[in-house]
Amino acid sequence: MRAVGPYRAVVTTGIYCRPGCSARPLEVNVLNFPLAAAAEAAGFRACLRCRPYRWEPPPSEGPPQVVRRALRLVLEGALDTGTEERLGAEIGVSARHLRRLFLSHLGVSPARLAGSRRAHFARRLLDDTDLSVTEVALASGFGSVRQLNRSFLEIFRATPTSLRARRRAADRLAADGGLPIRLPLSGPLAFREMLGFLRTRAIPGVEAVTEGTYRRTVAIDGDPGVIEIDQLDPETLLLRAHLPHWEGLFDVVRRARRIFNLDGEVAAANELLSADPRLGPLVARRPGMRPPGTWDGFEVGVRAIVGQQVSVRGATTIIGRIVARYGTEVEGLAPLGLSRLFPGPEALAGAEMDGIGMPATRVAAIRNFAAAVAEHRLHLERRAPLEGLVGEITEVPGLGPWTAHYLALRLGEPDAFPASDLGLRRALGTAGGEPPRPSEVEQVATAWRPFRAWAALHLWTQPGSQGA
Repeated sequence: MRAVGPYRAVVTTGIYCRPGCSARPLEVNVLNFPLAAAAEAAGFRACLRCRPYRWEPPPSEGPPQVVRRALRLVLEGALDTGTEERLGAEIGVSARHLRRLFLSHLGVSPARLAGSRRAHFARRLLDDTDLSVTEVALASGFGSVRQLNRSFLEIFRATPTSLRARRRAADRLAADGGLPIRLPLSGPLAFREMLGFLRTRAIPGVEAVTEGTYRRTVAIDGDPGVIEIDQLDPETLLLRAHLPHWEGLFDVVRRARRIFNLDGEVAAANELLSADPRLGPLVARRPGMRPPGTWDGFEVGVRAIVGQQVSVRGATTIIGRIVARYGTEVEGLAPLGLSRLFPGPEALAGAEMDGIGMPATRVAAIRNFAAAVAEHRLHLERRAPLEGLVGEITEVPGLGPWTAHYLALRLGEPDAFPASDLGLRRALGTAGGEPPRPSEVEQVATAWRPFRAWAALHLWTQPGSQGA
């Protein structure tokens, strides 16, 4: 049974709209679709007034877990280089059955959804930037302008050149340096609170967080760059990309969205957690609080190992020493509070780290983790289910369940939950009493599945709490 969604298509005009569009068609002429790509697959084109290609929320009524997981993987780029066969194998179904599930519950195949997502990104670049059509094609991952034209004619019923000519004067973004790109979001976002979480855990030299902006160094095909993210309006973040070239921009934007979990199922998580007497008031106070993600899984994995059994401040000091010694220096970034790229797994796999300030066991754990990633024995793309990902991480010597679940949480697993974390145990205990045992915390958190990571963030960031 297909999920009922927020997109409304009018059969008499052949146009689909997002919620809030000023068009008022007769209800008898309206069809509902869970995704913009589903409306397009049914033959409808995007409204020029409300421009639904700028906005892509998760389905409002949850499809089965296997479909939701596959949908997340598609949105995270699983089909940018892979196939439906590989995607099906990763979630345990055949490609044919996967397509059948997507068509039944979402109204569109995985491949068509991936193609629509790429075309929507290209169209936003046409609206927001002055990149040429050729540059837009390369930045969006199309092999040529011809491929871009073919996709636009199929999805938007117009060429990129004609759509660029129709863009509104207010669309063009201006920025003091860098390429400005809108990052649309759905549902509330506690941007300032999430900045606060990231600020206290920022890696010196690699990340810098001010009152309203997140900045970091990035490597694009080995070349250094910088991204900056701040809030443009309640429905949009603004990314400013300072990059050596525009090829791969599509992936840069995908990873930037992951930092603030812009594709997270905030409505579903809030609905579940609001019913809990302990979490309900926290959700009501900050309905836009989401588990922050990360630009790079290896980086946050090293940060998690460094943070084993030490304070957040102490871990920040130590990770800063590692970056200063092994990270690649990038000149000219001091005014932004940045100076280095985070060292890659090859650099840390054999690093001695003497004098860094960590016990030998933790140094060994970092080296083991780095070697596992460098040798492709451990994959951090979040393709395996949570249990499988945690199992793969804990196979690395020195990495236990706390590290595995914290890493999984920052990789975007909505149900990751480090039950042994002292901050969570204290948050769930009674004033003046002993913190509950991890097994007791696990039992309490059962009611929060499949959004235990969201519960953890609410508990970590409540007043007086100390998060991981």
